[in-house]
Amino acid sequence: MNKFVLSLFAAVFLAWLYPPPGAAGGTFSLSSLAHWGISAIFFFYGLRLDGKRIRSGLANMRLHIVTQSATFLVFPLLVLGVVRLTGRIDPADPFGSLASGLWLGTFFLAALPSTVSSSVVMTNLARGNVPAAIFNASLSSLAGVFITPIWMRLYLNAETGGSELGQTLFSLVCQVLLPVALGIALNRKLGWFSVKYDNALRLFDQTVIILIVYTSFCHSFAEKMFDGLSLTALLALSAAMVLLFFTVYGIVALTAHLLSFNREDRITALYCGSKKSLVHGTVMSAVLLADPKLAGILILPTMIYHALQLLIVGILAERERKSAPAE
Repeated sequence: MNKFVLSLFAAVFLAWLYPPPGAAGGTFSLSSLAHWGISAIFFFYGLRLDGKRIRSGLANMRLHIVTQSATFLVFPLLVLGVVRLTGRIDPADPFGSLASGLWLGTFFLAALPSTVSSSVVMTNLARGNVPAAIFNASLSSLAGVFITPIWMRLYLNAETGGSELGQTLFSLVCQVLLPVALGIALNRKLGWFSVKYDNALRLFDQTVIILIVYTSFCHSFAEKMFDGLSLTALLALSAAMVLLFFTVYGIVALTAHLLSFNREDRITALYCGSKKSLVHGTVMSAVLLADPKLAGILILPTMIYHALQLLIVGILAERERKSAPAE
C-alpha cells in the first residue's frame, strides 16, 4: 500500500483522536483552506491537459462508449439494484442509521467519475492505449460534475440532508469547471510548469485531499456519527468493495471480448472503467451535503475502494506488462 493511502487512513485516525481543529469553522479554518485547495487542484489539472494528446484519443468511439457506460451506468445500476432489492437505504432518511448512510456512500462511490492519474499511469504500465486513457479519464472527470449529482438526487435533497441541485451544480462549476477551463486556457503558455513541477503538484494534490478527508472525518467524529461502527462492519464493507470492483471488471472484460477489442483498447477500458475518483468524491461530498458532519460517512466507502483499486490494479497491470508482446 503506497504512502498516500497510508496517509489517508492516518488522517482518519488523527480525526478520531483529536477532531476539534478540523471541525472548527471560520474564514481561516482548515475547512476553508481545503475549500480553496480544491480549486487549485483542478486548475493544475487543467494546466496539465494537452489538447493534442486528448484529440489523438478521440476517434475510438466504441472504446469511449464502453468506458463511460461502465463508469456512469454499470456501476450505479448495480448498486442501485441491490439497494432497491434489499431496501438498504431509507429514501426518507438516508442517514437515519449508520448502515443506511454507508450504503448511500456506496451508491455515491458508484456514481463518481473515474480517477485520472492512476488510470493513465496503470494503463501506461500495462502498455495499453494511453492517449485513449487520457481522453476517457478527462471526459469522465468533467462529465461527473453533472452526472454524479443527478444520480445522487435519487436519495439526497433539501429534506434528506442534501443541498439544492441548482446550488450543487453552481458550486461544482465554480470549484471544478472554471478552474479547469482556466488551466486549459493557460496550457500553451504555462504547460511547461506542470511538466517541470509534476511531482511537486502531485504532492500538493495529495496534501489537499488528505486535508479534506481529515476535516470531513473531524466533523463526523465530533458529532459521534461513527458510534456503533464495528471492525466486522468495516471488513464486510471492504469485501463488498472488492466484489463491486471485480463485478464491473468482469462485465467490462466480457464486453471488450464480445466487441473484439485489441489488447491495448481492452486494457484501457478495464482500467479506466473500473476506477473511481477519490478527488471528486471528497469534493462532491462537501458540495452535495448541507451538513458537513455527514461527509465522513459518505466518503468512507470511496476511501476503502480507492485503496483496494490501487492494490488490485497495480497487481493486474504488472502482470499485463510482463505478458505484453515485445516491442
